[in-house]
Amino acid sequence: MSAEATNPATPGPVTSGAQRRRGRARLDLRRLGRAALLGSGTRDRLPDAIGHVAEAHRSHYPDADLEPLRRAYVLAESSHRGQTRKSGEPYITHPLAVTLILAQLGAEITTLTASLLHDTVEDTDVTLDQVREEFGEDVCYLVDGVTKLEKVDYGAAAEPETFRKMLVATGNDVRVMSIKLADRLHNMRTLGVMRPEKQARIAKVTRDVLIPLAERLGVQALKTELEDLVFAILHPEECAQVKAMIAANEESADDPLGDIAGEVRGVLRDAGITAEVLIRPRHSVSVHRVHRKRGDLRASDFGRLLVLVNEDADCYGVLGELHTCFTPVVSEFKDFIAVPKFNLYQSLHTAVTRSDGEVAEVLIRTHQMHQVAEAGVVALRNPYAPPSEEPSEGADDERVDPTRPGWLSRLLDWQQAAPDPDTFWSTLREDLAQDREIAVFRPDGGTLGLPAGASCVDAAYAQYGEDAHACIGARVNGRLATLSTVLRDGDTVQLLMGQDLTSGPSREWLDHARTPAARIAIRRWLTTHPTPAPTPSVQRPPQQVPAPMPKPDTSEASRPAAANAVVDREGASVRLAGCCTPVPPDEITAFAVRGGVVTVHRVGCPGGERMKEVGRAEVGVHWGDTAECRVTLIAESFGRAHLLADLTEAIALEGVAIISATVEPPTQQRVRHTYTLQLPDAAHLPGLMRAMRAVPGVYDVNRAQHPAAAAH
Repeated sequence: MSAEATNPATPGPVTSGAQRRRGRARLDLRRLGRAALLGSGTRDRLPDAIGHVAEAHRSHYPDADLEPLRRAYVLAESSHRGQTRKSGEPYITHPLAVTLILAQLGAEITTLTASLLHDTVEDTDVTLDQVREEFGEDVCYLVDGVTKLEKVDYGAAAEPETFRKMLVATGNDVRVMSIKLADRLHNMRTLGVMRPEKQARIAKVTRDVLIPLAERLGVQALKTELEDLVFAILHPEECAQVKAMIAANEESADDPLGDIAGEVRGVLRDAGITAEVLIRPRHSVSVHRVHRKRGDLRASDFGRLLVLVNEDADCYGVLGELHTCFTPVVSEFKDFIAVPKFNLYQSLHTAVTRSDGEVAEVLIRTHQMHQVAEAGVVALRNPYAPPSEEPSEGADDERVDPTRPGWLSRLLDWQQAAPDPDTFWSTLREDLAQDREIAVFRPDGGTLGLPAGASCVDAAYAQYGEDAHACIGARVNGRLATLSTVLRDGDTVQLLMGQDLTSGPSREWLDHARTPAARIAIRRWLTTHPTPAPTPSVQRPPQQVPAPMPKPDTSEASRPAAANAVVDREGASVRLAGCCTPVPPDEITAFAVRGGVVTVHRVGCPGGERMKEVGRAEVGVHWGDTAECRVTLIAESFGRAHLLADLTEAIALEGVAIISATVEPPTQQRVRHTYTLQLPDAAHLPGLMRAMRAVPGVYDVNRAQHPAAAAH
């Protein structure tokens, strides 16, 4: 949203760049201030000074009652009378300009009333009680919320606590932040009266915190103008270069976007789709980004086509026609209608190529989507009015209450956990710098919004809060995954939780955590548990696991009894193969080896297959009466404290003796246990394996296959 669009002589709803008229007069705030001081309005007539605000508001709310607006202006004007800004303008021009910005974005009357009064309690003799008595509790709350932010002195010590207060106020009513953003936009427009070093400090805070917050609230119109204003202050030479490029493109007779727009209108008209096709010029920072990415710019790089339709289904109809009549650039397609962005944004993005090679980026959305794309939460009318209907079951968690998006709730949660303002400030800036989010799905159909590059650790803390300390692993798209696994947009994540309430995260979890919620929770746990924290691998304290672990005994005396395997060779000594440890009712085969011994293998065992290959004589074999048997099982698990103790207890409860056990060193938070077990009856084996799989952290138990053990 440009300065020209913000203060038009004849205001209206926020429009795209192609809809703005060049040369439209900028609203003369000095004239408005003089009119305010002259007191041109009466009690029954709207003051001339807020006529522009009233017209802008009625373009969104034709039947609006403007009486609260009139009374708020009268109070603000009388309270600020005699005060001036650093530019010399009457101070009333500032709340008027802030309120006009919000009116054009579609803010409802309560927000506009509070905006007119937002500096009265801080800078005049007006009290909150007076505001409450005159305008009600809602307006009082908003004014108080903005007042609590205080005037920032932009010193390093003041910034953290000021923005912490801002978030606390925003969390209870998102309209507080809307007023603050409009306030900052007008201050940035008039920053030229300040010293260059102070301009730079204000611009940096705006860049680092307020612009990302505007993005997360979906207020793109404010965000884009703030970006351009910051760009001009912090990078004046590059800004001048970009403006020169834009001016040269505007003077050029070549207009490929205009030509393509005409072709698109014809295509949609022939298809019977009612649509408005506009050219949306890129703002300065957007042009700068494209230039850095692509180098020399084509004429079509200075803007994008915007197609506005009436219904969601028409968006996909337009997409189909464009991809049929032009060549689509497949890598540029994104569907933010089916999967909206975390800041309420919905649109289809694509790019198409003409036969002459000209490429045009295209945005396709409904008129309502466009309003929300420009104004974000401000376009939600009165977000706190009683709902007309209950939200549908299974609604997206991020969209059930758009006035407090999921990311904002998470932000408020971790800011309370931040131990001090400096930690909060550094973490906030780090979080806001992650300007791209992904959506991952829970098994129940809900979604989690996470920054790009987030891992299963982040998903665990986003879903379970501090209960995520007990997380032991995850399934990503149905496949087992470690907590360090980086998630991608659209993944389905099932988090596996342990039952040991005393367990906690290890320091290496910090290496995989990208979100403030995860990092702060992990650090706090580590701080309150100064002893070495349990790592996500099995610990081997002396009381749990003897060291060193015994190796499986392969001597003849330790061979399992095999009286229940009957071979068709009289007098032969029968041995169950150690590589596959067959037990009834496994399908088995047998081979004669040295010394009159016959080894019995499970059918399909690699050791048995090799015996066939080397020409060992195959001997008939079958199971006799079911009897005691020995088997080797391998348990795969995620690491956690006390896991080995829990596994051995589960085995013992099944009445099974452990002959030997080994635990391999953990890799990628996974642990492999190998047990050689003596079962009283082979029929106990399925129940034993089920009991072992039921131990928290164990995700699979299988019979052993040891190819190396097959050589005899």
